[in-house]
Amino acid sequence: MTFTNQQMERYSRHIILKEIGVKGQQQLLRAKVLIIGAGGLGSPAALYLAAAGVGTIGIADADIVDLSNLQRQIIHSTADIGKPKVASAKEAMQAINPDINIITHHGFVAAANINETIAPYDFIIEGTDNFPAKFLINDACVLAAKPFSHGGILRFAGQLLTYVPGQGPCYRCIFTAPPPPDAVPSCSEAGVIGMMPGIIGSLQAMEAVKFITGQGQLLTGNMLTYDALATSFRKVRLHQQENCAVCGNEPSITTPFDYEAVSCDI
Repeated sequence: MTFTNQQMERYSRHIILKEIGVKGQQQLLRAKVLIIGAGGLGSPAALYLAAAGVGTIGIADADIVDLSNLQRQIIHSTADIGKPKVASAKEAMQAINPDINIITHHGFVAAANINETIAPYDFIIEGTDNFPAKFLINDACVLAAKPFSHGGILRFAGQLLTYVPGQGPCYRCIFTAPPPPDAVPSCSEAGVIGMMPGIIGSLQAMEAVKFITGQGQLLTGNMLTYDALATSFRKVRLHQQENCAVCGNEPSITTPFDYEAVSCDI
């Protein structure tokens, strides 16, 4: 892959990094990343991956932009209210970097379509707002041997972990099943500070870049938590569970399934 003069200038700050260089930028341009959720977490992840030159970015979401999104979902603007989020996100990503290919998946990610949706991609970023969606994405990625980054936010706190097949625990190793409905408040019920998804979503994008280029240490086997009020990060070591229902020695889950209708907003 030969860079044009424009590409050399666009990606120059990457190319001068010895950890990235020409080879790493070529790897980014050849890579395919899917972002599930064009909301708070998906917004910074999509913008940074587009700017970084990830060659193909998929964005999946069923929702439309509304006014309450704009406090944190920075990929959308006031003029986008009423527009499908995937369309708004695509416009913003293309405005940053017209070089890249953006594929929109407008609709709910569900058991019936998730295998087909994730199949073309090298890395998945999970930026959804509910536990059924998180478990569905985890199970599908584990079963399809797809690496992914999980992100979660609420109020002034956030967390993320990275799963790489054969290298550590999955989301279900830590949280075996979704909590009962209404046991955990949503962002719309408990609130979330607008900058929190920016922090966690940017870290998810960084995990994708590290995976693609093979540089640095991924969060595989760890959960990183962030407390904004205390300005503190904590990395918690995790272990794969032998009895995990999807990645354990004798898995009972062999195909993705829906707990209930899922959405992608956060």
